[in-house]
Amino acid sequence: MDVPVVVSRRAGAFLGRQVCDGLRQQILAGRLQAGARLPSTRELARALGVARTTVGAAYDQLTAEGYIEARPGSGTFVSAALPARPVPARSGSRPPRQADFPMSRYAGRLAAAGGEAAPPQPGLARSLAAADPFPYAIWHRALRRQLRRGRTGGAPTADATAGHPELRAAIAAYLGRRRAVTCDPDRIVVVGGSQQALDLCARVLVDAGSAVAVEDPGYADARRVFAAAGARVCPVPVDAEGLVVADIPADVRVAHVTPSHQYPTGAVLSLARRLELLAWAREVRGVVIEDDYDSEFRYDAAPLPSLQGLLAPSRVVYVGTFSTAMFAGLRLGYLVPPDELVEPILRAKWYASRHTPDLEQAALAAFIQEGHFERHLRRARRLYRRRRDALVAALDRVFGRAAVVSGQGAGLHLVVRFADPRVARAAEAEADWMSPTRPCYAGRAVPREFIVRFSRIDERAIDAAVRRMATRLSRSPGRAPAGAGFP
Repeated sequence: MDVPVVVSRRAGAFLGRQVCDGLRQQILAGRLQAGARLPSTRELARALGVARTTVGAAYDQLTAEGYIEARPGSGTFVSAALPARPVPARSGSRPPRQADFPMSRYAGRLAAAGGEAAPPQPGLARSLAAADPFPYAIWHRALRRQLRRGRTGGAPTADATAGHPELRAAIAAYLGRRRAVTCDPDRIVVVGGSQQALDLCARVLVDAGSAVAVEDPGYADARRVFAAAGARVCPVPVDAEGLVVADIPADVRVAHVTPSHQYPTGAVLSLARRLELLAWAREVRGVVIEDDYDSEFRYDAAPLPSLQGLLAPSRVVYVGTFSTAMFAGLRLGYLVPPDELVEPILRAKWYASRHTPDLEQAALAAFIQEGHFERHLRRARRLYRRRRDALVAALDRVFGRAAVVSGQGAGLHLVVRFADPRVARAAEAEADWMSPTRPCYAGRAVPREFIVRFSRIDERAIDAAVRRMATRLSRSPGRAPAGAGFP
C-alpha cells in the first residue's frame, strides 16, 4: 500500500514525532478513514527508512490518543469510533480572522484602546530599574530560606487573596514611615504589579460609559486600562504644578494621578492642587487613584509625603510597586484602598487571579524586615543620581540651549525638548534609552519632546551615547548651529 506520511531527517522534530503527526493529519483529513487498515510497523519502517521501534512508538502514541486500535491477529486499524466523515475544513484557503470568532465588547475595546500584548510600544512602558545595584545574592538567600521552610505556596484561600500577612505588615510599616500613608495591614492588598492594581480599580470603580479623568500627558497604559473597561476617558491638562484640578469635567467621579513625579513630565503636584483635588473628591463623592510608581527615587529633596495620608478620612486608592524599586521581573505591587473599597477589590482579585505567588511574598517580607530593602534603595538612589547628573551634563555640553531638560528631580527618567527638528530621526537609533513622549498625549503632542531613561545606562556610556546622537545630526543636511536655542 502507499505510504501515507513523509519524514525528513533535516526537520527539527524527532522521526517518531513526524510519523505520529503525519498519520494523525491523514486521519483528521479523512484520507485514512475509520476502519482503514494501516501498514504493519515492519512495512512502514521499511518504506520510510526508519527503525521499527520508531514506528512502534508512533503507533503506541496514536493508540493512546484514540486514533488507531490494534486488533489481535488482524493488524492495526484507524479507530472505528471516529466519524465516518472528517470534520469539514474551512472553505477556501483563507486563514481564520478575529471576526470569525465570538468576540466580547471588552475585546473590541482593547483593540480600540491600542493595547499591546508584547512588546510594548516605544514610550509606552515606564522606566525600568537597573540590574547592577540590586543585591541578588541576598535575595536568593531569602528565597532559599523560604523554600526550606516549605513556603512553596499551597492551595489558594480567600484569606490569601489580600496577600502574605508578614508582607502586608512590612508594607504597612514602610509606607507609614517613609510615605506618610495612613494604613494598617488589613487595608493592604498585594497584587501582581501596579498594572494589575489599575485593572482592579477599573473593575471596581468604572462602569461602561462612566467618566474617568487622566493626566494629559500621562501614563498611556492607565488611560488604556480605563478605556478597555468601557470608561469615557477625559484627559485633563498638566502644568508645572501637576494636574489642573479645575479642568476636571463635572461628571467625573474617578481620577488617576501621579502626584509625586508626574509621568512623564516630572511635575510635582503642589500642595494647593493636592488640597484642591482632595476637596474635589469629597464634593463629588469620587475616588482619586494615586499612582506612586517611583517615589523612592528623589534626588534633590526629601521624598514627598503621599496624597493619601494628607487628610482623613481618605478617598484615595494608593498604588505602589516593587518592580521599579527592585527589579523589573519581580511582579509584586500593592493597593491601599479606603476601608469601604477593600472588600470589593478583594472579591475582584479573587476572581481575577485568586492570590499572588506566596514564595516571592514571603521572601520579600523578610527582605524588608531585615533592612535590605531600604539599604538597596539608598545604594540605588546614589547610583541613579550619578547617572542623572552625567546625562544632564552631557546634554548641556553637547546641545547647550538647544536641549531643554525637565523632570530630573526624581524617578528613573527625565524629559528633553530639542530645538533641532531632525532630532527625531537621530533618536530612532537610541530607542533603548529614549523615546518620544507622543504616546503619553491623548491630544496634540509637544514636538521633539523625548523621555530619556537613564537608570540602565552606565555613566561612562552616557556621554558617548549623547555624542553619537549629535554626530548623526551633524551629518544631516542643514544642520542647526551648535548650541542654538529655541526660536
